[in-house]
Amino acid sequence: MPILNRAAEMQEEVAGWRRHLHRNPELNFNVFKTADFVTEKLKEFGCDEVVTGIGRTGVVGVIRGRLGEGSAIGLRADMDALPITETTGRPYASATPGVMHACGHDGHTAMLLGAAKYLAETRNFVGSIAVIFQPAEEGGGGGNEMVKDGMMERFGIDRVFGMHNMPGLPLGQFAIRPGPIMAATAEFTITITGRGGHAAMPHRTIDPVMIGSQLVGALQTIASRTVDPVDSVVVTVTKFHGGDAYNVIPEKVELAGTVRSLRKEVAAVAEERMRTISAGLAAAYGATIHVAYQPNYPVTFNHAEETVFASDAAAAVAGEQNVHRSVPPVMGGEDFSYMLQARPGALIFVGNGETANLHHPAYDFNDEAIPHGMSYWVRIAETALATA
Repeated sequence: MPILNRAAEMQEEVAGWRRHLHRNPELNFNVFKTADFVTEKLKEFGCDEVVTGIGRTGVVGVIRGRLGEGSAIGLRADMDALPITETTGRPYASATPGVMHACGHDGHTAMLLGAAKYLAETRNFVGSIAVIFQPAEEGGGGGNEMVKDGMMERFGIDRVFGMHNMPGLPLGQFAIRPGPIMAATAEFTITITGRGGHAAMPHRTIDPVMIGSQLVGALQTIASRTVDPVDSVVVTVTKFHGGDAYNVIPEKVELAGTVRSLRKEVAAVAEERMRTISAGLAAAYGATIHVAYQPNYPVTFNHAEETVFASDAAAAVAGEQNVHRSVPPVMGGEDFSYMLQARPGALIFVGNGETANLHHPAYDFNDEAIPHGMSYWVRIAETALATA
C-alpha cells in the first residue's frame, strides 16, 4: 500500500487543521483549546467514544471496526507547544507571544486526526483503535499521567504506537530501531555557596564563580573518563547564574543542566559521579555545594516484535529503500516512553525534510509530510487488526 489516495486528497484539509493549531499553541497541561478542537473533530468524524480529561487534559477517541470484535491498539500524538518566540514569519505563525509549536506537535495531532477521519469512514478492521492525544510531552510527563489514569486498561489497549517528525530525514522516509531509540533524561541544579567579598581582595573570599567554572569542566569527565566510550551519555550545563556587580565576588552561584543516557545503569553512574565531583570540589575550596538531581523521562525503548511490524508498515507505504531500520538513537527525551513501559509498541520517525531543527524558533512542520504520516497510521491500524 503506497500513500493512500484519500490521504493525498485530504492533505490541504489536514494542513488547515495543523495551521490552526500552529496559530493557537498552548503549553504543558493547559491545552484546553487544543483538546476542545480535537474533541470536536473526533465527534464530527463519528468516533464511537470520545473521552476527555484522561491524564488531566488528554483526549482519547475510540473507533470500532466493522469486521467484528477483537483486540485494541493505541495510536498516539502529542498536543503541547514550547515557550519559544517564533521567527518563521508564516501567515499562520503563533498568535500567542512567547509560545510556538517548535517541535511539530501540531503536525502530529493533525496527522492522527486525518487518520482518524479516514478510519472512521472505512472501519476496515477487526477490533478497535484508540487515537490518543496527549498533553504535556515537553517536560510535564503527560504520557505518564494518561497511563496512571488507567488509559490502557479502560480502552483495552494491547499495543501502542507513536510517531515523531525528524528534520533532516528526507520527506517520504521513515527511521526506527529496536531497543533504545530516545534517551532517558534528568535535570540537575547545583548551588555553590562560598564567601563573598571585594573583587580586589579574592584571597579573603571563597569564590563560587571560580569553583563553578572548574565544576563545569569537571562534569565533562563523566562522559570522557568515567563512562565506557561505547555507552552513550550527555552531561550538559545550560545555566550559570551568579553575581550582580563588576567588583563583587558573590556569595552563591547556581548551575543547572541535563543528563541524557540510554541505560539506567549509566544514568546511575552519572548521578553518583556528579555528587562525588561536587563534594570533592567543595572540600578542596572550603565551599558548600548542594546537588539537586531529578530523574525525568525513562528511555524510550522499542519492543522488538512491534519494531519489525512498524518497519514493515512503513515499508508498505514508502518502499523498503525509504525505511531506515537501524537509525542511531537520539539523545532527546520523549515521554511516549511511559506508554511503552505499559504496553508493547514502537516509536518511529517520519521525515520532515531540510527544515530548521526541533526546538528552534524558525522550525515549522512540513505539511508535505502529512500524507506519509496518515498513510502509515492507516497501515498500522488495518494490518494490526486484520481479519487474519
